[in-house]
Amino acid sequence: MIQLDFYGTLVAASLVLLLGRGLVTRVGFLRAYNIPEPVAGGLLVALVLLILRLLDMEVRFDTSLQTPLMLAFFATIGLSADFASLKKGGRVVGIFLLAVTGLLVVQNAMGIGLATALGLDPLMGLLTGSVTLAGGHGTGAAWGATFSEKYGLASASELAMASATFGLVLGGLIGGPVARLLIKRTQVPGCNGQEKPRMPKGFEQPNKERSITPFSFIETLALIAVSLLAGNLLNGMLRETAFELPTFVCVLFVGVILRNGLSAFGLYQVFEREVSVLGNVSLSLFLAIALMSLKLWDLAALALPIFIILAAQTLVMALFAIFVTFRIMGSNYDAAVLAAGHCGFGLGATPTAIANMQAVTQRYGPSQIAFLVVPMVGAFFIDIVNVIVIKLYLALPFFGAA
Repeated sequence: MIQLDFYGTLVAASLVLLLGRGLVTRVGFLRAYNIPEPVAGGLLVALVLLILRLLDMEVRFDTSLQTPLMLAFFATIGLSADFASLKKGGRVVGIFLLAVTGLLVVQNAMGIGLATALGLDPLMGLLTGSVTLAGGHGTGAAWGATFSEKYGLASASELAMASATFGLVLGGLIGGPVARLLIKRTQVPGCNGQEKPRMPKGFEQPNKERSITPFSFIETLALIAVSLLAGNLLNGMLRETAFELPTFVCVLFVGVILRNGLSAFGLYQVFEREVSVLGNVSLSLFLAIALMSLKLWDLAALALPIFIILAAQTLVMALFAIFVTFRIMGSNYDAAVLAAGHCGFGLGATPTAIANMQAVTQRYGPSQIAFLVVPMVGAFFIDIVNVIVIKLYLALPFFGAA
């Protein structure tokens, strides 16, 4: 077994990003279907590691950097959001949240229905629904423990982790093709299917050059560090209370308060170009570490019926994004980008959603509203609404008898 330390893992993640960039640049299929660079490189490395494991060789990474990178990314999302923009996007956020909530209901109905039809415990259907797909690894781990302890579902935690991994992979793979289908075949208003001139708009165009100085870079780094520190303190204060929230939500919230508080008092104006640079670096490295360290052999351990349910969920996600999300959000270019983002966190996580949207906007042009709406819904609302939906399903009679 080869164990890479902190520095070795950082080198590996950097190489994965360079590999992904090279693949997307040279492989027409990946470029045409807007596959994010971290996803392309990370999955290839994960597949290589799977082959090595079959040959009795294993490589393990030090993932201690993964959580700080994710939190730093959400801090930059918060620092990028001003109240004027949030107010402007209020109605769109509400509509998108409605679409997201509809998917949660559909995912659980699909999971429970297929599990019952395949002779499985309905709880397995719920676990392969919004619990792990929209909820991700963290929500899956929490509910997996509950299902084991309260309902006696064997290997619930293992199933949850494998299902969340499946969703993370597929969420990063289907978003780009869905957006391409909508843009190419539907001829959405605002996009003629050709590449547009790129504008340096933060997260929308991550590869654009931005003028920065060492001092302003340090100022922005300090804001991110304050957001991480205060967000973790806030999370500790709210823990085991009725207002408990995931750490990344607290960090994002602190970032929003910092950005708008400093601006309101005339103390400091956040330099968005530095924020976008640091945010994109954090996002890329986080996704590279997450994807290259995927244990794909866990997916191989899933029984055929579970694979059938998850495959059906992936198809449902794509169809929902095309026929519901796209249409309810206006059937235009912004709606196509939002559909790609919905695929990302409908099956995986908010960082995957951002990567999906970046792959689209880098090619076809910016979508400011998409990069405003998706982080807000993915960070602030999805976990809260998901818990409510899951508990409503658990209140059904056949779960009470489980």
